[in-house]
Amino acid sequence: MSTADENKRRAAQAALPYVRDATCVGVGTGSTVNFFIAELAAQRDRIRGAVSSSNATTALLRAAGIDVIELNDAGPVEVYVDGADEATRRRELIKGGGGALTREKIVAAAARRFVCIVDEGKLVDRLGKFPLPVEVIPMARSYVTRELGGLGGRPVERRGFTTDNGNVILDVHGLKIGDAAALERRIDTIAGVVTVGLFAVRPADVLLIGTSTGVETL
Repeated sequence: MSTADENKRRAAQAALPYVRDATCVGVGTGSTVNFFIAELAAQRDRIRGAVSSSNATTALLRAAGIDVIELNDAGPVEVYVDGADEATRRRELIKGGGGALTREKIVAAAARRFVCIVDEGKLVDRLGKFPLPVEVIPMARSYVTRELGGLGGRPVERRGFTTDNGNVILDVHGLKIGDAAALERRIDTIAGVVTVGLFAVRPADVLLIGTSTGVETL
């Protein structure tokens, strides 16, 4: 196992104590979350089930013997565990590298606590080196591209990719993100945008950072 994967596994293990018995757990998408699913599988009998953020995660949860519950049927979601493509010490995130940003944002909003798990390579002083994903309704692609370009970024369509919601993703390169919450609100007002992969208006409540020496908690 690589050093990065070992750090991801440490962060995933550290999230387990946030999962309460007999509750429904929100589960995100991505390589770090896959380690969490593997850890959760060994304790699946103590939870009621999981709300999934993507079709890929649903398949992994079911393969691990964990019941998948639709969010509309789940009632209160005590905790949502997910990774990030970038994270700051203010617990602001860029997410959506795997294309599941809309469902991730919905489950995060519905959860009482959002626990983000990352390896130390994802920690940055300022968001924006990782291209910012924006999910867009297909008919609005050209218009949204122009609007995002006006904000100082370079939007590039993610070719050959369709989200679980049937939409396209524009990855915005070169953004200098100062006030992440303000930029999130601004992009969300563009007609045709489904959601943007900034998690700053509602950042993570807890950030668990896997390092070579253990796990740092913010």
